[in-house]
Amino acid sequence: MKIRSFAKINLGIEVLGKREDCYHEIRTLFQAVEFSDILEFGPSAEREVRLSGTDASIPWDERNLIHRAARLLQQDFPKAGGVEVLVTKNIPPGKGLGGGSSNAAMTLFALNGLWELGLDRSRLQEYGRRLGADVPYFLEGGFCLGEGRGDVITPLPDLPVLYCVLALPFFPILTGDIYGRLRLTSPAEDSKMNRFLARREFGLLENRLEETVFSLYPRLKAIKSSFLHKEAVLSLVSGTGSAVFGLFEDREKAARALTELGRTEEALLVETLSRERYWKRATAGV
Repeated sequence: MKIRSFAKINLGIEVLGKREDCYHEIRTLFQAVEFSDILEFGPSAEREVRLSGTDASIPWDERNLIHRAARLLQQDFPKAGGVEVLVTKNIPPGKGLGGGSSNAAMTLFALNGLWELGLDRSRLQEYGRRLGADVPYFLEGGFCLGEGRGDVITPLPDLPVLYCVLALPFFPILTGDIYGRLRLTSPAEDSKMNRFLARREFGLLENRLEETVFSLYPRLKAIKSSFLHKEAVLSLVSGTGSAVFGLFEDREKAARALTELGRTEEALLVETLSRERYWKRATAGV
């Protein structure tokens, strides 16, 4: 079985406060984009989980979320077999694009089918929450609201197709480093995110983590400014970064921004994915 595992961007993040479990209470808008890893699943002897991948910087052992997802299902289902997973890795780690979480979600989805476990999407999302805050989103796809730790997912009507230029600086950023330095302020009573959902004005959206990110990595602020100068309808750091995206309604403007940015940064142009296209593309090789 071969399956695609897509990246996401965050079209805004609001931080509401610190939780008792030491995580932060947030609200975020997830959007899938057509940039993916490829996961190939095959049988393995007995109940072995064998994992390998093309990116030598990533641990392909028990620490990997793919491995942990497979073991989680094996613990609860005696009929679950062994599996060998090969990952063609394109989504770079430490960029705020959710590559590891996406891999875990698609592993849960794939093994549910391979091992004939009969789990519905809500049950798979429960397993996803045990692996990471972003994992449940990737079992939905498209355009969604994330609440709680970002793991309580509400599907939203899909946005029109947008053209996304992704800037991918060479350095990763650890999520814990940003949240650990975050200075919490009282959340505004009038949520800009709610206003966006009512009016679909991209200029309302913001990532409340950016101030902290930019204080440590001012280069990312310059990339954002460049996107806005090139008429992006929205430019933000995705998650805690280091990826910065520019969203464009016009493909030609996006292509021009990519050409200019590509002189100094690694970058690519991708489209946003509706929920229907997300699943059609993800499962096209199954």
